[in-house]
Amino acid sequence: MIEISRLFPERLQKEIECALTNRWETLQEIRLRLQQPIELIFNHSYEHLSSLVPDKRDFVHIIQQLSDYSLYRMEEELREGYMTIEGGHRVGLAGRVNTLNGSVKAIQYITFLNIRIAKQKLGAANKLMPHLYHNGYMNTLIIGAPQTGKTTLIRDITRIISSGWKHISPSKVGVIDERSEIAASIKGIPQHNLGLRTDVMDACPKAEGMMMMIRSMSPEVLIVDEIGGKKDVEALLEALHAGVVVICSVHGYSLEELKRRPGVQALLEKGIFNRFVLLHQKSPLHYTYTIFDSNHRNLSYAKMEGYAT
Repeated sequence: MIEISRLFPERLQKEIECALTNRWETLQEIRLRLQQPIELIFNHSYEHLSSLVPDKRDFVHIIQQLSDYSLYRMEEELREGYMTIEGGHRVGLAGRVNTLNGSVKAIQYITFLNIRIAKQKLGAANKLMPHLYHNGYMNTLIIGAPQTGKTTLIRDITRIISSGWKHISPSKVGVIDERSEIAASIKGIPQHNLGLRTDVMDACPKAEGMMMMIRSMSPEVLIVDEIGGKKDVEALLEALHAGVVVICSVHGYSLEELKRRPGVQALLEKGIFNRFVLLHQKSPLHYTYTIFDSNHRNLSYAKMEGYAT
């Protein structure tokens, strides 16, 4: 985890590495709060390092490492509240916010940091894939609340479709990664394994990205994370009219709830999805999903192990 350790000043780095000896595999987050003990969050527990209390100089050092000594390079990240670093790890930013005409301009004083550890779970979608294919891949909507493994699952679906599996040949896959969560790209280069036939449109608004990807890269399957807005829905319909298979995720707790949500409701009413996958978290490392057909009939129930991302 060199890409994480290097962020910290020497006095913190050694202590954190010592505290994490033989525990990197179970680490989920490192949380820093100005003038408060550093918090480590593991799969089944958390702890505070009472002897490690970061001050302003420590925060300045970490931010300089994140920005490569140029806050100008972090302009977009300061507006969005997060950034992705080498290895696909995500750093959340919080503190005093500057606004302009009611919109966030930037985080002016960064006093809270959350380093979220990226761990790709290869094989997370293995049991699911046979249900998404019948004479071709089927339009699929993955439904889940935060921390239920939506991104983990959709990332592995991407890898499998792009690589091929069993008797199924690899397909051209286009990923619209608006929040850089699926590929975790750095300067356009994915940090996760998405297969050999995958192209990524990184940090691009979903609606525009879908149309750009279809025009420029002619994907056979389009992968989109966290749809919801009216423009997203319109772009999805355009993609379907172009003959592209769409596999996307949405924040939600049930099909019934989605039916009451204006944006997604329109997609459900048009009956464009052949499969629905509803995710549930049973524990920090264990998730279940239920698969429904286009008529919302229960087809299968399965368990998935991995890290919710």
